[in-house]
Amino acid sequence: MTTHAWVVGGRGLLGSAVTRAVRERSGWTLAASEPLPWGDAGELALASEDIALELLAGLEDGDDWCLLWCAGRAVTSSSDADLDDELDQFASVLAGLQLALDAGQHSRPGSLFYASSAGGVYGGAVGRPPFDETTPPRPLSGYGRFKLDAERIATAFAERLGLSSVNGRIANLYGPGQSLDKMQGLISHLARAQLSPAPASVYVSLDTLRDYIYVDDCADLVLDCVARSLHGAGLGTPTAVTKNLISGQGVTIAALIAQLKTISKRNANVMLGSSAAAALQAHDLRLASVVWPDLDARDLTPLAVGIHNTLDEMRGLMQRGGA
Repeated sequence: MTTHAWVVGGRGLLGSAVTRAVRERSGWTLAASEPLPWGDAGELALASEDIALELLAGLEDGDDWCLLWCAGRAVTSSSDADLDDELDQFASVLAGLQLALDAGQHSRPGSLFYASSAGGVYGGAVGRPPFDETTPPRPLSGYGRFKLDAERIATAFAERLGLSSVNGRIANLYGPGQSLDKMQGLISHLARAQLSPAPASVYVSLDTLRDYIYVDDCADLVLDCVARSLHGAGLGTPTAVTKNLISGQGVTIAALIAQLKTISKRNANVMLGSSAAAALQAHDLRLASVVWPDLDARDLTPLAVGIHNTLDEMRGLMQRGGA
């Protein structure tokens, strides 16, 4: 039995790690797919249909499949128009998948994974941290509301077509491969500043608490969740789950800066400032998970090791003129 995985957004931080994890995992295979035409909704749906048809046609007896949505350029400060465009892109890809499924060329179970944002969803959560899946979502920004809308679309789509679904609410993702064009990825921005004359700007309190999960750890957890959704409830029984994908450790920005200082053996290159966007950032976003907690019983990459790996990648990029 083989699980055929279609990774959407396979060149981003999470997507590239998930792609590696699929290639390295026994019993999994990566579905071939070209970059999607994101700028045209009609072309996007047609291209997605073609990829899905090829994916489904390659299934043999006993195989199953999944679509792993790791795409997206939206950040907390994205405009409503940009968020709407990204939601439309998600809907277009799902429309293409539905066309392929409606062609009736398969009878095997499938699963849809959507990469959501714990920070966006729980940004204004009421109560004492850590926040888990029983905590009522309360976004502080349009970005958080967009993520909840996408979760609902994913769940409804899967239920309508008899698929399993996993909405993975991911903590602060970090590691090699972070795009520095986005205003996110604090560890990568701090790492670049440690190696360059330009300081990193920090607009929130240094005692701000976040949960940081190393990208390769998160990718492995994504595949474990999808495998559980496909088989955990019994073959042919769709499962709809929302799970926090986390390290379970709260870390302050001050602690991150101290780690970078120790590893790089130089003073932190950080400039403290203020910004109206800071109002969209909660002070304490420690996280927990009560859904499938056995999947969280794993060895995780220590923060110091993950920061060291991120610094090494940043050093290489800067030497090649790429950062």
